[in-house]
Amino acid sequence: MRELIQRLTEAYGPSGNEGPVREVIKKEVRAYVDSIRTDVLGNLIAQRKAAGKRASGLRIMLAAHMDEIGLIATHIDDNGFIRFSNIGYVNPNNVVAQRVVFQNGTVGVVGEERQDAAVVRRLDRMFIDIGAKSRKQAQALVAVGDVAGFHRACQFLGSRVVAKSMDDRIGCAVLVEVMRRLKRSPHHLWFVFTAQEEVGLRGATTAAFDVAPDLGLAVDITGAFDVPEEKPKLPSVLGKGAAIKLKDAGILAHPAVKNLLIDTARKRRIPYQLDILEAGTTDGSAIYKTKSGIPTGVVSVPTRYGHSASEMVDLGDVQAVVDLLVAFLSRDLREMKS
Repeated sequence: MRELIQRLTEAYGPSGNEGPVREVIKKEVRAYVDSIRTDVLGNLIAQRKAAGKRASGLRIMLAAHMDEIGLIATHIDDNGFIRFSNIGYVNPNNVVAQRVVFQNGTVGVVGEERQDAAVVRRLDRMFIDIGAKSRKQAQALVAVGDVAGFHRACQFLGSRVVAKSMDDRIGCAVLVEVMRRLKRSPHHLWFVFTAQEEVGLRGATTAAFDVAPDLGLAVDITGAFDVPEEKPKLPSVLGKGAAIKLKDAGILAHPAVKNLLIDTARKRRIPYQLDILEAGTTDGSAIYKTKSGIPTGVVSVPTRYGHSASEMVDLGDVQAVVDLLVAFLSRDLREMKS
């Protein structure tokens, strides 16, 4: 999966501008599904029909979001410096002196106004420097409304990998690998690569309403609470396997789905751990609340340094998530209909 992870994480695709990364994914999955389409919000929806004598007709939606956090140009001053606002949650402490890239390939560096060291950093006191000497020169490359994402290469550090937009391109890589490895399933499967998750789970909201599955699974990152003096002390860490969600700020995982995931991991001896988050959520919370409610679970890849240009995961955890989903989707889950 290394080459796939690299191509996905290095692709451009802030919320609402997922076109380039969507094209990368479309080329990867076309051979493994029965149909593929893009909806109004930009979700990529790939369907695979049930197969085999055990086909149950259960409709399962798996979701991983394509988009990444970004910056949108709001003003260009006389000297060519670009003021910006955030797209999704951008931590001011994670952006100063970072390189960003606009969709047309223009690269810039995030700077900030000189101020007292004790002052809390704020995005409205920052700017993007694209090397322009004037407003006219800058406007030849960037317009108000143009969107930038982090500009960083993906690098492998032994069994671990660091990249920008691991949130949630690693989930997209997992779904692609599941498609490759899952020869057949008794269920009708929708693999949904969602848009605009970082700005309010928007793609998953419309896609879940469209697909109307019997069961939902979100695949995303979660925090890895294992660095020195980490607070709070929460259960997921790097290297201990797939993280099966118990709760986060948007969902209490459906007990039946959660228990089936844990049971599958135990029976197949797939390394797993439990996941509790005090802040943040995933596409799972949007799927869960669709129509009259959809039984939903979440499987995550523990990640250090989330919402930064250097998000780190363990490849063993990624493999465990793939193994768990392949095993889960191979099971007869007809009891979920009752």
